[in-house]
Parts: sequence; C-alpha cells; structure tokens
Amino acid sequence: MKLKSLFIANALLLGAGFMANAQAVTNAQPDNAALIKQGEYVARLGDCGACHTVAGKPAFSGGLAINSNLGTIYSTNITPDKDHGISGYSEAQFSDAVRKGVLPDGTRLYPAMPYPDYAKINDEDMHALYVYFMQGVKPSAEQPPETDLSFPFSQRWGMRFWNWAFASDKPFQPIGGASAQVNRGAYLVESLGHCGSCHTPRGFGMNEKALDSSDADFLAGGSLNNWDVPSLRGVAHWNEQEIVDYLGKGRNDKAAVGGEMTSVVENSTAHMTDDDLKAIAAYIKFLGGNPPVPAEDTQKVSATEARLTAAKNLSEGERLYLDNCGACHFVTGKGAPGVFPQLDQATIVNAKDPTGLIHTILAGAQQPSTARAPSTLVMPGFASRLTDEEAAQLSTFIRQGWSNNAPAVTAKDVSEVRKTLTK
Repeated sequence: MKLKSLFIANALLLGAGFMANAQAVTNAQPDNAALIKQGEYVARLGDCGACHTVAGKPAFSGGLAINSNLGTIYSTNITPDKDHGISGYSEAQFSDAVRKGVLPDGTRLYPAMPYPDYAKINDEDMHALYVYFMQGVKPSAEQPPETDLSFPFSQRWGMRFWNWAFASDKPFQPIGGASAQVNRGAYLVESLGHCGSCHTPRGFGMNEKALDSSDADFLAGGSLNNWDVPSLRGVAHWNEQEIVDYLGKGRNDKAAVGGEMTSVVENSTAHMTDDDLKAIAAYIKFLGGNPPVPAEDTQKVSATEARLTAAKNLSEGERLYLDNCGACHFVTGKGAPGVFPQLDQATIVNAKDPTGLIHTILAGAQQPSTARAPSTLVMPGFASRLTDEEAAQLSTFIRQGWSNNAPAVTAKDVSEVRKTLTK
C-alpha cells in the first residue's frame, strides 16, 4: 500500500481524534491548560497525528504501515498508556526520542520518524509537546504491530552510525539579517514542519542531503513513491498569498493539493495560524530560486486554444481532453481560480516523472475540506473509462499543450501506475 493511500485513509479520523482529547484537556490542571493547548498546536505543526493515527483506532495509538525501500515500518503508540504507550517517559527521554530517535531503553528509531528535522525543535515547544501528550491525550492500550525488517536492516544498532553520518544535533540557527517573520518561517519549515523530508533530495544512504537553508540542496525537490516532489526554493510562479492559500485551504487560484500534500494540509497546515502561514510563505520566497515549470509561451498557448476551440482534425490526445477535461479546465488550460486547477505551467504536469499526473487522471483527486475552505471538490477518476493507450495520449497532450514542455507518456507508463491503484 502506498503512503498516499495510507495517509488519506486516516485524514478524516484525525479531527475527531483531536476532539476526543479535548475532554482530557478540560480535566487537566488549570495551570497546565494553556500549556496543553500550546502543545496540541505544536503537535499539529509537527503533523504527529498523520503517522500515529490509523483508521478505526484511537488517536495517536500508532500502527500506521509505512512502506519504505527497507520494508514496512509501523508507527508506535504515543499515547500516555502505561503498558503500550509513553506514560513512563521522562521529559528528557521524550525529547531524546523526538529529537534524536533514541528510546529510553536505547533502541534506535528508523528515520521514517523525521527526528533529523525534529532535532531543531526548541525547548519551549518540546516542553509543551511533552505536557500535551502526557496530560492532554487520552491513553490507549492499543498495541501496534512490531516493525520487523529483514537483515541487516533489522539491526537497529546500526542506526548509530547512520545518525553519526547523516543526522545532526545542531539546534535551529536563525538566518542572519533576515526578518523575524522569515526566521519564524525558517524554524517551522526546518523543524516541526519537516518539509525537507519530502522536498529535499535524498543521498545514497536515503538521507536528506541538507537539513537547513545554508545548503542549496535544501528544499530543492525530490521524489516520493515515484511522484516528483517540487522544489520549494522561491516558488517564483506563486506569490506569498498563493502559498498561504495553498497551505491553509488546500487550494489557490492556480493549483489544488494532491498526493501526500492532501494529508499534510488536512492534518497540519490547515490548522496553522495566519501568522505562521505567512511566515512560511515569507521564508520560501526569501530562499529564492528558479521556477520548476516552463515560462509562458503566448504563441504556443494561442495555438493550443485555437485548435481546441475549432475542434477540427484533432489528435487523439486533444479529442480526449475535450471529452473528459475541457468542461472544467477549459480550452485555455487555466481552469477556474480557486475551483479547478490550472494545467498550463502546472508543476505536476511538467514533472520529469509523469506518475503524479497519470495517477490523478486514473484515480481522480479530492480537495480537503478545511476551516478556511470548507467545500469539498472532487475530480472523478477515469481508470474505468480510459485504456492505457488513451490515458497516455491524454497525458502527453496535457504535458505538451499550451506552455507545457514535458516528455511524452507511454501506455507502459500508465500500466505501471494502474497496477498501484487500490482495488
């Protein structure tokens, strides 16, 4: 099972899970109520629920199956249960688990738990997080499956050497000369947000090549389950408000979330304050960088629009676009702002690996319902309607129409993606 399906399957449960813990917050000592509330917000910033909550199970009781190149890794129970959770952890032990990936008994966690990024969480947030999990989360006696990787990956002691080579205990370092807003965004992105775990390219040891903005590889883009993950350095094709809208609503006037970002928005960024979202946007723009999409080609755009409008002597891909996509994305490929995503110059369309686009065409997509944008918009999947060859022709047209300039898609490409769809 892919990470995408696992995360999205849990998304609807997490809000209920946090609500279920509200009573525990109410029953807490009055002096700690504000601290617990702060810790709950920090847990949202860190997206803890996405990995530690499974459909049909209590919040934070673990058991999420995370597929990796090494095998299946199961998340742990992080509720304050005395037998199966973390009730016995001191604050120092809790901090070591989160920041260093080391449990009280010396067991080493695998970096599916993003402790290389969490190492930068400051003491104030770590304290609030500890108080929240100990006093604001309802205990659960749920026992998750044990992670049992094959040799040699089963030898957790080897993680000591991995940590020595690839992790760091260096605290967050503010960017000299940057504004307080940019540095707040840097802290959120580099630590709790652990954005680099997906958006930074991986090295030979499956390590993040960089852990902060001092290295040009940081947030320079990567790959996850064969989906291209875009660079976040500058995002020159979006302004700051469009970044804020994307993270806070799951959509903006040009795009809508898909893949892993659906879970990230629904469980984490949609719950952030406006100030924190603006800080993240300011930091991303501060980084600078070139857009990973082609510049607008007005002559090519006009030619594509003219052919689709005339609807004569169409290629197979053009015909399929008008029959299946044109009603929402229009002959302009611009979609409808805030409703239907733009296809012209879209990152997912121009990605080197077409998996994301193919998956969306076959399986469809659903925008999350958030407080800032409660409506749920659904794109139907066309897996049962299109053959592999037809989906390939459609994908190729979209990737090469208007300003887009990406390689063609083959029926074999589509066939490989179709095999991954949930039956």
